[in-house]
Amino acid sequence: MKRIITIYFLLLVAVGSYGQQFEESVKDNEYTGKPKVQVGADFALQFQFLKHHADSTLIPLGTGINVPTANLNLNAVIADGIEVNLTTYLSSRHHLDTWVKGGYLLIDKLPFIKSEFITKAMDYLTFKIGVMELNYGDAHFRRSDNGHVIDNMFVGNYIMDAFTTAPAFEALYRNKGMLLMGAVTSGTLDPTLVGYNSFSHIYTPYNIARELAFYWKAGYDKQINDNLRVRATLSGYHSSNNHFGSLYEGDRTGSRYYLVMNLKTNSPDDVDPSKNHLSGNWGPGFTDRDNSYMLNLFTKYRGLEFFGTCENVSGTPAFGGASFKYTQYALETLYHFGKDEKFFGGVRYNYVKNNNDNSVNRVQVGAGWYIVPNVLVKAEYVDQNYSNFVMYGNNAGFNGLMLESTVSF
Repeated sequence: MKRIITIYFLLLVAVGSYGQQFEESVKDNEYTGKPKVQVGADFALQFQFLKHHADSTLIPLGTGINVPTANLNLNAVIADGIEVNLTTYLSSRHHLDTWVKGGYLLIDKLPFIKSEFITKAMDYLTFKIGVMELNYGDAHFRRSDNGHVIDNMFVGNYIMDAFTTAPAFEALYRNKGMLLMGAVTSGTLDPTLVGYNSFSHIYTPYNIARELAFYWKAGYDKQINDNLRVRATLSGYHSSNNHFGSLYEGDRTGSRYYLVMNLKTNSPDDVDPSKNHLSGNWGPGFTDRDNSYMLNLFTKYRGLEFFGTCENVSGTPAFGGASFKYTQYALETLYHFGKDEKFFGGVRYNYVKNNNDNSVNRVQVGAGWYIVPNVLVKAEYVDQNYSNFVMYGNNAGFNGLMLESTVSF
């Protein structure tokens, strides 16, 4: 591990990215007196050339093109400072049919309240309400989301992927680089009023007042000068009692590493990409109690860009069991070069460990080319290794090449 970190920091000296976008603002989409609708879409396609190994028996793994994925995006400014957003997954690894990711209101102004105090306060406030991607941490801004992969300079997301959609309300304060956010959510992508156990025939009603989760973010984000931008944030997520907490099991579309590390059980499910749609990921899964903290650092100087993550998670699983603790580190560097910075290269190191001394580490080395600003082709070499996993034995992991192309507009 020390050798990998040393190599990483040597690459950090030599290797960066386009301007990173974080929290949204309606101010970027001006209201002209009539509702203004924008229609967009994201398309992604991967070629997978991976091999995996373990002391236990894994399924044979071929090479080829993965299931194409696509998103449909609708955005409409419906009043001064008020925007509505809707994202639909047209196809995904987990669902080939069309289904909604979520929709929400983004509010920078309150034109229906005639108050000078409220108007002035809204110069610094943004409200977000609906079923949406929770703004816990900064890593989710740089991940692939089904067909939307143009913000991820690599192909895969983090090993422990803090991403979910759920009903939520967020209040964000921004002023002179300082940002503060507080939010409340149902904490699950599967809201329901009652559960049923087919073995015990027990019905369990769920009360949202007891299941609410709270999350927050505090930080500083400043364009220091024309060449330098600095952002540092600390985020927290807290759920004390949820029947199906989904912060680490909320990616309904699936990972980019299809069928890796699937054990051979002589079942059709072994080769069904939708059955183990998070292959290559690892984490606590669905939770009852969840206390998570994520620290992120982002810096960009000219073409050189660095993004770092340190995350700690503790809690209990959704259906009973011993408490868990996970720690994750991720270090990422990118460099854009050439005319209009159309080309880039970079490296990411990701490491996750739990309190049982199980650990997973991954190195990703990537490069890409923006053919035009909305069309990207990229390649990644990935090497992931598992340690102390009984199901795999002492020597397990996967590695190889991934190619991905995307169109986003």
